[in-house]
Amino acid sequence: MSVEAAAVETLDYRLSPLPVRGDLIAAQKRAWARLAEPGEWWSGAVRVAIAEETRAAEDCGFCRERRAALSPYAVTGAHETATDLPDMLVEVIHRIRTDPGRLTRRFYEEALAGGLSDAEYVETVGVMATVIAIDSFCDAMGLPRHRLPAPLAGEPRRRRPAGAKEGLAWVPTVAPEDLTDAEAGMYDGLSAVNIHRALSLVPAEVTGFFDMDSVHYLPDAQLRDYGTEYRALTHAQTEFLAGRVSAINHCVY
Repeated sequence: MSVEAAAVETLDYRLSPLPVRGDLIAAQKRAWARLAEPGEWWSGAVRVAIAEETRAAEDCGFCRERRAALSPYAVTGAHETATDLPDMLVEVIHRIRTDPGRLTRRFYEEALAGGLSDAEYVETVGVMATVIAIDSFCDAMGLPRHRLPAPLAGEPRRRRPAGAKEGLAWVPTVAPEDLTDAEAGMYDGLSAVNIHRALSLVPAEVTGFFDMDSVHYLPDAQLRDYGTEYRALTHAQTEFLAGRVSAINHCVY
């Protein structure tokens, strides 16, 4: 069975109370299939486990207690887990999922000291962002979340962009002028602003996430074309919703 066929089996909207655009379904199927594939630094099995742990974090009692505390470091305990992922990786997933507004450089540096590489950290964020986006879509539609795909066999590619540099963020990123032939096309259709560069240490996560993002939001070329409304929602309505969701999620971007 092909990767795409496996995604079809786990993701459909036949029971949706509202029609779902075909391009949305297609983009979600591509994203869901990509979860199961070996990435740059994680195997397909680990990527699916990261997705599963991302969901489990929402029901973690330790995370709820820590989020209610004045500081996340004021509470000790153990996570309620759904996988056998390493403790540091579980900690990264749960903190990012449940308390993103209080992440600090200390948190990132502790992840590296605990055994994660900077690129593994970035790929983890990319997997999490993908599953959270599609789960949130299902939640908003009042539909059950999709069953996670079965992981595919294979080894990670382990390719690091030669042009990755420190300075823009905690993690190294790749500026458009530093792209090599290996990353050519990573920013195609994108303006390469900071939000696009955030995952650039793992180029496949940039292309994969924004392939999905542009369909749910707007492609870059349409984003600032205020004279044309491409969606049922106007630009103003879209940005109002984006701003509200950002505030709820403590996103300062």
